[in-house]
Amino acid sequence: MDAPFAGIGRESGPLVAVRTDRSRLLQLRWISVAAMAATALIAFPLLAPDEPVMPLIGVTLILAVVNLALRAGVTRGLHWHGGAFSQLAADLLAWGAFLYFGGGVTNPAISLLLPLVAVGAAVLSAREAWALALLSVAIYSLLWQFHHPVHLADAELAMYWHLAGMWLTFTVSAATVVWFVSRFNAALSRREHALAVAHAARARDAYLVALGQLAAGAAHRLGTPLGTLRILTDELARRPALDANAAEDLALMREQIDHCKTILTGLTREAGQQRAEGGGAVGVRDWLESVVGRWRQLRPHAFATLSSDETLAGAEIVADASLGEALQNLIDNAANANAEAGATGVDIDATRAGDELVIAVADRGHGMPEVVRDTVRHGPITERPEGMGVGLFLSHVAVEHHGGTLDFLPRPGGGTVARLVVPLKSARQ
Repeated sequence: MDAPFAGIGRESGPLVAVRTDRSRLLQLRWISVAAMAATALIAFPLLAPDEPVMPLIGVTLILAVVNLALRAGVTRGLHWHGGAFSQLAADLLAWGAFLYFGGGVTNPAISLLLPLVAVGAAVLSAREAWALALLSVAIYSLLWQFHHPVHLADAELAMYWHLAGMWLTFTVSAATVVWFVSRFNAALSRREHALAVAHAARARDAYLVALGQLAAGAAHRLGTPLGTLRILTDELARRPALDANAAEDLALMREQIDHCKTILTGLTREAGQQRAEGGGAVGVRDWLESVVGRWRQLRPHAFATLSSDETLAGAEIVADASLGEALQNLIDNAANANAEAGATGVDIDATRAGDELVIAVADRGHGMPEVVRDTVRHGPITERPEGMGVGLFLSHVAVEHHGGTLDFLPRPGGGTVARLVVPLKSARQ
């Protein structure tokens, strides 16, 4: 679970987020190439046709070649530690060389240095961001004194074109910053959501571990009182004056005690049982009959009807004990819902949908509120006076562990349908 987030804690969150989408910085570099090309091939020939454009084109081509090398993965070193800083610093130096041949600070394109610094402030560490800012100030200062002057063809309109160029570069700068930062924030939001999901899963796993330790301790402690109850029922059954009804009740009590002892004896073994990926596959129909049969032994006074589709003949499923317990929990929950509503009979219908097994457990209870359906996906229902409220939660965990889904749907005419979907063995091979 921790592997996808192994970088957290060793690097700043923004820098990690940028590395998850390395193409974003490369896209920013292509914007620089496009701006240089537009300046060299359009603006200069129109406004200063006598000025040489080959140096400008040369700088543009060099930056384009570097971008192509990055895209092809040739310069892999720029993708690792310090990669974002190196790319942004290279862009600043390229713009410095371009503006040296394009009029220095008199060129309105000087404002395009600012988006690079703004992006650096968003994605780099504080030290690297300040270093990038100092580099941009140094380039700006040098261009103030050292640059190749540019003479416009129409000197009277020089100020007009300069102001128009400032407006254009401001527009490009604002659009670039908004585009990059908005996409960057969206990536951070997605990562924060993934972290929240991972933290919730870790909390759920911790709860399951604690619950398993509690169950192991309870299994050990409950052995003694169950043994005492079995001795008492045997002594009561040997009394000669015992009537037939009492004898029948005692026989049922002994049977239930034996079931409890069997469950406790196998609790530790089943908790550590691993899922069988090969020879542990069982027929779907046999597995269903076994699970429902065990439930009937535990609830002899309840009633459940099992029906399976003919398409399940010969179908197999890979399941450990937890999936069987999940189905028993669903049947037990349906029986309890029927008892609360004064209804009888749990309907269990198994069908095949492609390479998946679909089991519907339906009751005629009062229905399950939507808030309860959402709660059991993430934790036990704590407001249940009749029990711990962990059955449905554990069912969700077991089904998800087997690559399936569990949903609770309203039943037409009243009640709830628990719909369990798990892959068949054929879907796993």
